[in-house]
Amino acid sequence: MDRRSFLRTAAGATLAATASTATRAQEAQSFVLVHGAWHGAWCWQRVVPLLESHGHRVEAPALTGVGERVSELSAQITLDTHIEQIVALLTERGLWNAVLVGHSYAGAVITGVADRMPQRLRRLVFLDAVILENGQSLGFPANRDPRRPAAILPPPATAFGIANPSDLAWVQQNLTAHPAGTFELPLILQNPVGNGLKCIYVACNRPAMMEHALFRQMAKANLGWQILELATGHDAMVTAPGPLVDLLERVAV
Repeated sequence: MDRRSFLRTAAGATLAATASTATRAQEAQSFVLVHGAWHGAWCWQRVVPLLESHGHRVEAPALTGVGERVSELSAQITLDTHIEQIVALLTERGLWNAVLVGHSYAGAVITGVADRMPQRLRRLVFLDAVILENGQSLGFPANRDPRRPAAILPPPATAFGIANPSDLAWVQQNLTAHPAGTFELPLILQNPVGNGLKCIYVACNRPAMMEHALFRQMAKANLGWQILELATGHDAMVTAPGPLVDLLERVAV
């Protein structure tokens, strides 16, 4: 290759790289990942680096009284506590146009956040999550800790559809008690579920949690949401972080 051809090729590669970087910057999103009951921020540790490596901004807080913050567990923690925590995070971190992802129990949390602060949000993603309407609650927890009435004991990690032994051991080691008040008191909404935002329901179907079949059906038949499926168990952030990230990036735009 002569010098002129080399320079043309190098210039073309530089322009292509610049265009690719610009396109990625334009597509970068803000994601807020809210974990489910008995879990913590730890459960997203395979997802956060993947999203960040693609240029996205990611927040994955630990909810009050559970996970990394289980030492704060008390009878005063309710569903409103967790809703207000995420509302405050959106404001304090200056987040706008955010994709709000709620796993399992956190479906109720993101519903409450959208009711109070839809202007800060772009999408709601219900990751194999519960759906509550105004005045509904998750009900009286059956596995309350008899020594600590404010705590709900975690089920075994096998309940979350995890087959890999090392993943199972990791999740089991990190599960903590969860505040009972978040299950007992109802969700109070001023607007319909989703508050006009685009909502996507992600059903984890290998294996599917039969307890969540009602929520999948509700999302499809009653609310008319887009339904997507992941061929993995309930804890998709643990068992299928790559496919989950691909899905989140697709629905974010």
